[in-house]
Amino acid sequence: MVTVSVNTGTGSYPVHIGNELLSRLTELPGVPLPKTAMLVTDSNVAGLYAASVEQTLTAAGVRVERFVFPAGEGSKSLEVYGKLLNALAAARLSRRDAIFALGGGVTGDLAGFAAATYLRGVAFVQLPTSLLAAVDSSVGGKTGVNLEAGKNLAGAFWQPSAVVCDTQTLASLPAERLADGIAEMLKHGVLADAELFDRLCEADSLEKIAALIPRNVEIKAAVVREDEREAGKRATLNLGHTLAHAIEKRSEYTITHGHAVALGLLAVTRAAEKKGLCAACSERIKAALISHGLPSVCPYPLEELLPFVAADKKRAADEITLVLPLAIGSCKLEKVPLSSLAELYEGCL
Repeated sequence: MVTVSVNTGTGSYPVHIGNELLSRLTELPGVPLPKTAMLVTDSNVAGLYAASVEQTLTAAGVRVERFVFPAGEGSKSLEVYGKLLNALAAARLSRRDAIFALGGGVTGDLAGFAAATYLRGVAFVQLPTSLLAAVDSSVGGKTGVNLEAGKNLAGAFWQPSAVVCDTQTLASLPAERLADGIAEMLKHGVLADAELFDRLCEADSLEKIAALIPRNVEIKAAVVREDEREAGKRATLNLGHTLAHAIEKRSEYTITHGHAVALGLLAVTRAAEKKGLCAACSERIKAALISHGLPSVCPYPLEELLPFVAADKKRAADEITLVLPLAIGSCKLEKVPLSSLAELYEGCL
């Protein structure tokens, strides 16, 4: 087991990464043992791992309630969020109790937002079962749901008490879902670690990919430590995400987050090359995406995406902050007028 510590302005918590950790959940440092726990999971993950987590918690004297919602991005909504809040109230969870989020990014975001707002804040534990959640969404305290106007427009910063990543759960993921996580890992490499990018290009097995999870968590933890609430540097973690969120919304979430990030990462790198900020980066990124089964051609024209970009939560007045690569392993933030986006991205999709 490898443990990475995430330090923020409000405290710190461990991220435990290793095999067979769900069965050892209650033995791990930082994991709370409340009188009552609400286990939040989706309809896919429930049948795979919920019973094991319940058994582990129950054996430690914890009363476990379960909230299962339909799998998919469509459940990351105000409607399901409201049902979860009512379930927490019906279970009589107190501020001394805790929520356990078992699943991927949708589960963690939804359960975390409920934890942040129910009784004005209760403890929660992230139990990521997808590679995407393990390397990205389970760490850093961003929680929330989607609105009709766009992705993640309602939410809160609420750090977990602990993150427990049982790498054995990754074996149950189909290739496309593994690729979603690899897209975020490649993003981290482009953002801050050229060696990580190179190792990902060479990783040809789940074992090799899983071995890189701790380094990805370290990269994200370092950024969160410096800027917990995205007042500055943390915005660099949005590399490729402005266009990615637009692609997701335009597809009505039939294109998954990781696949959209792949397209957004490639497009913004090509845009940076147009501006003369970097050279020969996009072809390396494209080759890496293709080698891991990720897309390299956007199915939508730019004019269909720009209205969604304008609704992005990172917009301020008539500007939006983009993360532009300077090289593999280095990026910068740049404010771009909304009126210039069409020209910037033209020919980059």
